[in-house]
Amino acid sequence: MTAGPSNAPAEIGLVHVASGKVRDVYEIDAEHLLFVASDRVSAFDVVMAEPIPDKGRVLTALTCFWLDRLADVAPNHLVSADVPDVVSPDARSSLAGRVMVVRKAEMLPVECIVRGYLAGSAWLEYAETSTVHQVPLQAGLQRSSALPEALFTPSTKAETGHDVNISFDEAAHILGERVAAEARDICLAAYDTAVRLGAQKGIIVADTKFELGFIDGKLSICDEVITPDSSRFWPAERWSPGSTPPSFDKQPLRDWLEATGWDKTPPPPKLTEQVVAATRARYVEAYERLSGLSFDDWPGVRQADSEQGSWQ
Repeated sequence: MTAGPSNAPAEIGLVHVASGKVRDVYEIDAEHLLFVASDRVSAFDVVMAEPIPDKGRVLTALTCFWLDRLADVAPNHLVSADVPDVVSPDARSSLAGRVMVVRKAEMLPVECIVRGYLAGSAWLEYAETSTVHQVPLQAGLQRSSALPEALFTPSTKAETGHDVNISFDEAAHILGERVAAEARDICLAAYDTAVRLGAQKGIIVADTKFELGFIDGKLSICDEVITPDSSRFWPAERWSPGSTPPSFDKQPLRDWLEATGWDKTPPPPKLTEQVVAATRARYVEAYERLSGLSFDDWPGVRQADSEQGSWQ
């Protein structure tokens, strides 16, 4: 995330700490932060001018869902998903359903990724070297193949540009052997939980990224957890090795942008209402299928629909 101005906009009324492509972070007090998940959407490392309505609420809802189910795996930083009283009254309704009050953590300087299938950069590496994060794998695997076992595949956190994939040994050099092993074990256990629940819902969790940090000396799960922005979700019925299944994420947006011939440099094309609606629907379906809950019941959703028109 990038550092923000010294003060948040007046409607929030809190000190602005940082902003990323999606989230804005504010300080509540010496021990707590307020995470606000916006509806901003990026593709090919460029933020679109048009938001995806309720996207931030989906990310928040799914994170809360998973943190509840991962409570036996590791502690986490979530205190509450309610808008805190310290927020300006004028901002409360717009923030409903898209905030998390969290405890501050000493974050690990690596991304903690778990992969169960060959996709993305893992597939590109395997196709060239038959390895994934320098781990040799059997010959003959195809794009989207299931791996023999889930792999913990860390990467650096780049201040600018792209993160760089590293081996476990390189992560251990950065974190120390004990912390790296604990991070690996937490992430593999959390991923296993997600895979098993996803299988029950007809969704393959192909890979996912975790952020871990120390709170009161305990390694804890932080930030967003197993969402369409941090994971690859595939419909099980559409998966087969050698192909790329559709994803429950911003794939409609990426597909549309590719079809326009855009050169992937700012400014991006103006998104059509159809693309915005299709992208929103993918995010909402991921939440509803995985959680078994109606997204309409999440705080702020019905109010947002009534204010700006339903996108369903």
